[in-house]
Amino acid sequence: MKIAKRYVKALLESFDAKELTDLTDELKSLSQAFASSKFTTIISSPDISKKNKTDFVISLLKNNDKRLVNFIKLLGENKRLLLLKAIFKELEFQISLKNNRFNGKIYAGFDVDKEQIENLQKSFSKRFDAQIDFDTCKSEYSGIKIQIDNIGVETSFSLDRLKAQMTEHILKAI
Repeated sequence: MKIAKRYVKALLESFDAKELTDLTDELKSLSQAFASSKFTTIISSPDISKKNKTDFVISLLKNNDKRLVNFIKLLGENKRLLLLKAIFKELEFQISLKNNRFNGKIYAGFDVDKEQIENLQKSFSKRFDAQIDFDTCKSEYSGIKIQIDNIGVETSFSLDRLKAQMTEHILKAI
């Protein structure tokens, strides 16, 4: 989103590395608030004043850094509080690019041990010339799926697909 990128550019110019880490944590918690339908209803309600919406969002902050509060006020005045989630995602992406460090997820229907995770991290890091870290998520997927959103990578190996291909190959051979 173009507008979110402009705000992120301003944030990157205004905060140093340590402050950006704190800012990212704050924006992450605000971004997670969007999962609540009540929060989204309050922020998007035309019946609630801009000032009350802004004050509500500011009340959710753990760290009342003056620049962050002013940033939230600016978003509120311009009726752009709904951009907080997009701003967080873009800021996270820009910081990842700057640090050449990305996070990915491994979805599997089985437990992936630490050694396997480390091997995947090494091979993906080498392949993309960046530091790649993975978190594992248990899923119903019959196989393994690896996803690195910030660099647009998704790869998977499905046991069901393998069985279907083997069956097809055997049937062709007969």
